[in-house]
Amino acid sequence: MTSKKIKITFIIHALTAGGAQRVMSYLAQNIDKNKFDVTLVVIGFKKDNVYDLVGIKEVYFNKTRILHSVNAIIKYLKTNKPDIVFSCIVHVNTLVAFISVLFPKIKFVARVANVLSVLKKYEESSKIYFPKFAKVLAYKLVDHLICQSEDMYEDMVNNYSVSKNKLALINNPITQNFKIKSKTEKNITPVKFITIARLSKEKGHERIINLLSKLKFDFTYTIIGKGKEKEFLLTQIKSKGLNSKINFIEYTKEIEHYLFVSDIYLQGSYVEGLPNSVIESCAVGTPVIAFNAPGGINEIITNNVNGFVLNTEDEFINCLNDLNREFLFIPEEVSNAVQTKFNAKKITNKYNVLFQNIVKK
Repeated sequence: MTSKKIKITFIIHALTAGGAQRVMSYLAQNIDKNKFDVTLVVIGFKKDNVYDLVGIKEVYFNKTRILHSVNAIIKYLKTNKPDIVFSCIVHVNTLVAFISVLFPKIKFVARVANVLSVLKKYEESSKIYFPKFAKVLAYKLVDHLICQSEDMYEDMVNNYSVSKNKLALINNPITQNFKIKSKTEKNITPVKFITIARLSKEKGHERIINLLSKLKFDFTYTIIGKGKEKEFLLTQIKSKGLNSKINFIEYTKEIEHYLFVSDIYLQGSYVEGLPNSVIESCAVGTPVIAFNAPGGINEIITNNVNGFVLNTEDEFINCLNDLNREFLFIPEEVSNAVQTKFNAKKITNKYNVLFQNIVKK
């Protein structure tokens, strides 16, 4: 006799390109289907999907704004009565948390996607929907919170007054099998840099562009991502005479290819979640040079093994100059540094166990 499956609903704002969207869509498809009956609810539109979905039920509310989905979420929960609701992204988490008071029998789990107390300094949109006191209350209402990094965990405890009993620390998984590049030549010309990130202030593209303008050796730089900062960044690039060296790509399904053919990933963020693109760059064997910032960078990068974590622009420039003279990273070692820790099977199993334990309480 087989036991009844646990009904779990994933709620996400959209399936546009982004780290949170990629992880949520991956988990929805890969948690244990022998134990869970999964439905993925998307507040936005199916036409905006950039991720292929297989083996799960999909529901689209076709709403342009998160706040417009209140009635649709309530109606869905009344009709479908899931055992668990699993949400991600701060505005969705907050809204769903307040709705949770209407459904005491459902367990509500929220996944935190950034170090929120730091993010708000850079992202004005973090203040649009809900002020901090509403988020603090919301995180008291949910049954469980999942943090991707140690910095997020500490942020929830120290700045949002969340009890440690309600928190779990689960890293992001490597969501596909990456081919590892062969050994890189020690002298590369031109050096091929890459960054994959939304074009917003907290991602630090401006400071990367600024330090690249001070390099004396030949390079190219590919930026993959779109966002409201693009026009400003284009102005900065032009003013520093870098038009011929920097290439923008808004979206591509060939992320693995671009990471594979690049020599060094540049990470300029002032705050992060647990950046998938940094993990994936390492997975293919491309090392990462990053500014030190809250949000899991130090959990991914081990100095001299799969990259460097640096504190100042001068340190960053000196590091790139040193690597241009002699590139010492070994792709297999770069990849191994993340493969064990962020193994998809291991991470997915942590979610399986957590969800089962939550229902038992």
